[in-house]
Amino acid sequence: MKLAQGAPGAKILAFGHYQPANVVTNDDLAKTMDTSDEWIQSRVGIAERRLASPDETEVDLAVHAGGKAVAASGLSSADIDLVLVATCTMESQIPNAAGRVASRLGIHAPGAFDVNAACAGFCYALSAAADAVRSGSAQNVLVVGTEKFSHWLDWNDRSTAVIFADGAGAVVVGPSDVPRIGPVVWGSDGDKSDAIIVKDRNSFLHQEGQTVFRWATTALHPVAKDACDRAGIDPAELAAFVPHQANLRIIESIARKIGADNAVIARDIVLAGNTSAASIPMALSRMIERGEVPSGGLALLLGFGAGLTFAAQVVELP
Repeated sequence: MKLAQGAPGAKILAFGHYQPANVVTNDDLAKTMDTSDEWIQSRVGIAERRLASPDETEVDLAVHAGGKAVAASGLSSADIDLVLVATCTMESQIPNAAGRVASRLGIHAPGAFDVNAACAGFCYALSAAADAVRSGSAQNVLVVGTEKFSHWLDWNDRSTAVIFADGAGAVVVGPSDVPRIGPVVWGSDGDKSDAIIVKDRNSFLHQEGQTVFRWATTALHPVAKDACDRAGIDPAELAAFVPHQANLRIIESIARKIGADNAVIARDIVLAGNTSAASIPMALSRMIERGEVPSGGLALLLGFGAGLTFAAQVVELP
């Protein structure tokens, strides 16, 4: 990236991801609710999703993904001094997920906190991690996006139950001689905060689908372009565009508008569903695993969701 050369920076060292074993297809859902494979695929582009077992928690998912990322980075647990977990589906807010994830991975006495910016949470947490490394507050940071939506869904409500899913994705962020994680462009639109909501601990997730769709397809492509501008690159230079996996039509609309003509577009939603804060790192981890994007290539990340919150940054791939 054409950022300040010679300035201290941060970079992504490695990725990891985890999906629960339970695969639920659209035909499976059609057995219990008024829907069909054609209806779901034509509206959101999802063919199947993964759901955690009743005894699997967000922390369990995060430990699997985070452990893979640390192992792939070549570091040990002793090298990690900050753990950030992005999630919006914790059943209990106290204690936080980050401290529990750190303990189970053998990471001793790190800084540890959770970030709730819903589907933009991973991008928020990644920016916080990069800033911590650049400032010297941390040396190596584990960032995990993890969600278990299955226990927040009304399984008779096809407007939400067919969309959301469970999973986790993670990265390790470390120091770099030059910046390899670009400046974040982030913000929120609190006037639309009721568009995606869980009213209280006894309620299910509710989403105003059309409101979110119109907002995402009209307001977010300038954010994506701004992130490229701040990183000093043209969208045509991107090797990958990895937006939050909310809806295949939203993904394709934004991709067209930003002009990322040479980029591989993440379409992980087809087989993973919408996993909120987990969707971006999980999608990119799977793309890297399949060899779809090159080491050293530039990827534009764009998170957006409840709040309404959004964040975008360009990163160099490990």
